[in-house]
Amino acid sequence: MADRDTFYIADIADYEVRRELIRSSKTASITRLNGLRARIKHIPIDSLQLAEAAQLWADVRLLGHPAAADPALDGDMILIAQSRALARQLNGNVTIATTNVAHLELFADVKEWQNIA
Repeated sequence: MADRDTFYIADIADYEVRRELIRSSKTASITRLNGLRARIKHIPIDSLQLAEAAQLWADVRLLGHPAAADPALDGDMILIAQSRALARQLNGNVTIATTNVAHLELFADVKEWQNIA
């Protein structure tokens, strides 16, 4: 990892983690997530990103290459749209750190989060 690298939390990723923590009543983990969110920049979801995500979702379905079941693909496409918006904003490259490389690598630069050094 280069000194110039900046980490962001995509709002869709926060949502997906947070909803499970809430369902599981993991209040200490929610507090930690809130603390992380306070320290790391985040990428808010906007209507343009949702429109791009909808187009990506439809494109992958029409090509016959869904990488995941419909519900999982929804969040994945929103994450990709958020990463593309950030790349345009920064005029640079964005790498998605994930455990879900297979679902995302068709659309974005992704790496297993454990392998980012």
